[in-house]
Amino acid sequence: MNVLCYPLRPLTAFGTPLAGDTLFGQLCWTLRHQLGNERLQELLAGYTEGRPFAVVSDAMPAGHVPLPALPSRFWEADESADRKALKKRRWLAVEHLAQPLSKWQSLARSDADVALLIERAQPLRKWQSLARSDADVALLIKRAQPHNTISRATGTTGTGVFAPYSMTQRWHHPGVCLNLYIALDEARLSEAELTAALCYIGETGFGRDASIGLGKFTLDAAAPMQWHVPQAANSWLTLAPCAPQGQGFCPVRSHWQVMTRFGRHGDAAVHGGNPFKKPLLLARAGAVLRPENMDTSQCVIGQGIGGEQHPISTVMAQTVHQGYAPVIPIHCPDEVAA
Repeated sequence: MNVLCYPLRPLTAFGTPLAGDTLFGQLCWTLRHQLGNERLQELLAGYTEGRPFAVVSDAMPAGHVPLPALPSRFWEADESADRKALKKRRWLAVEHLAQPLSKWQSLARSDADVALLIERAQPLRKWQSLARSDADVALLIKRAQPHNTISRATGTTGTGVFAPYSMTQRWHHPGVCLNLYIALDEARLSEAELTAALCYIGETGFGRDASIGLGKFTLDAAAPMQWHVPQAANSWLTLAPCAPQGQGFCPVRSHWQVMTRFGRHGDAAVHGGNPFKKPLLLARAGAVLRPENMDTSQCVIGQGIGGEQHPISTVMAQTVHQGYAPVIPIHCPDEVAA
């Protein structure tokens, strides 16, 4: 598999975060419409046996990757630093991957830091009207969007299903460029077919409320991605939610943050009676996983979840979920000061 980097530019607000496993699900539906159900089944053959045809990362600010989810003892101590400010630093510039891991937190950037870099590179007066104050620049703003349903009997809103409600919309900085990293098996799916599917998603909208204009984006041409490989690489840094359970990773020297994915079907499966999938326990992007044997030629780890043997859906037994993640090889010290 080869890793491709797709620059992505949001055009509208999003109702759903651009998470790798969620985007993979919509990618499968798009491939089914464009290439046919038979071709999709061929692509998904062996998916739960360690043979994914594509593995999609979370969308992240261009030139940055998640700061590893490590305990504070791994970072160089800075007694003068504000601990709350340190916790906000969650993006590491790709060029800093070559630095010793202990320095990464001091080199990392917060959402606000990344937004300021965008502002300096391309000043946008329009963003000041969107920010909470003239002095506040944000990479992402969440806003509540009111909705209502009109009863035809009364001609107005009411109670129950006709009660007004709000849904969260996610507005990215208008100058932001996000990167998607996709590990692709080009012997099974060509880069042209993948690009066509992603462009279609960008044109029609991704995630919730795409039918009313949310989730649209443009996609630039993909470029091959080669990560810095340290000589003593011994761990993986993940770029998407994944399922490392039972994969032989060291439970002592691996570190991650747990998340529960309450997934639901999209496209035609929404009308199947029950759109919800079983909850899944995953490790968030930014996990550090230590394998028994490090093979730096790998570009993905994890496992495919679901399938007819272990169904995660009551309406589509063949449903699978991306429990894989693109990874970066890193060196994580065995011994650190407590």
